[in-house]
This record gives sequence, C-alpha cells and structure tokens, in this order.
Amino acid sequence: MDENAYRDARGLAVPQPCVFEKAIAAGCACCATSIRRALAEREAIGCASPTAHTNCATLAALLRERSTFALRLPPGGPLPHAATLRLACGGLAGVRLCTAPGETDVHRLVAAAQACFGSLADLPWPRVVESVVAWQGRRRGEARR
Repeated sequence: MDENAYRDARGLAVPQPCVFEKAIAAGCACCATSIRRALAEREAIGCASPTAHTNCATLAALLRERSTFALRLPPGGPLPHAATLRLACGGLAGVRLCTAPGETDVHRLVAAAQACFGSLADLPWPRVVESVVAWQGRRRGEARR
C-alpha cells in the first residue's frame, strides 16, 4: 500500500487522531476515549470525544512549549519520533506525579489536572518538564514488558 493511499484510508477510518497516539501505542498510557483501528499492517488510534481531543491538544501544545528549551527542540515544524514520544510519555508521567499518582488513563489524568489546578496552564511546569527530560524510552534490543 502506498503512503498516500494509507493516509487517505487512515483519515476515513480515524477522522480525529489521538493526540497521545504514540504514548498509547508504546504502552505508556491508555485512554477511555481512544478508538483503535487496524489499517493494513498498522494500527491507528483515534479519539471518540471532541472535548477530550481539545483538552489533550492543549496539554500537548503546553508540553511542547514548556519543554522546548530543556530538550533543545527546534521551534515549530514536526518533531522526530523519539522527541514526540519523550514529550508524550514523559509529560504524562510528570502530570501524573503532580495530580493523580497511579492514573494511566489520559482522559482522566487531564481532567484531574484541570480539577487540581483550574487550568492546564497552571500545572507545576518545572516538575513536569523535569519528568520529560528524565524520561527514557527503551533501548534497541530491549524486550517489551
């Protein structure tokens, strides 16, 4: 299947892609509002809730904005896979530490952060960014658990 056909099929199967798709696929998190679709030999993860999608997009934008300097990210433009995964998994881990330890569901975690701090912008960002910087993915050759 060529990439253009795949992107077209993906857009039809998952009209609203999950913001934290890579974190969910990597096993760093789960989400009650996620929808998984098998496309060819790949998996696409979408979001069933427009509100949850907006909240997650806000969190992801804040994570990138607040972590840009610490991770030496280029301003704007797409990020490499490893940087995206680090922002998502490390960022969710940091939010989890600040709001709801043990919570793995992204939707509930974002809701808990909004309830605790009133706004995602008011999270304790130094602690969250510290978690993003400290997060390390698995190395090549390591088995998944």
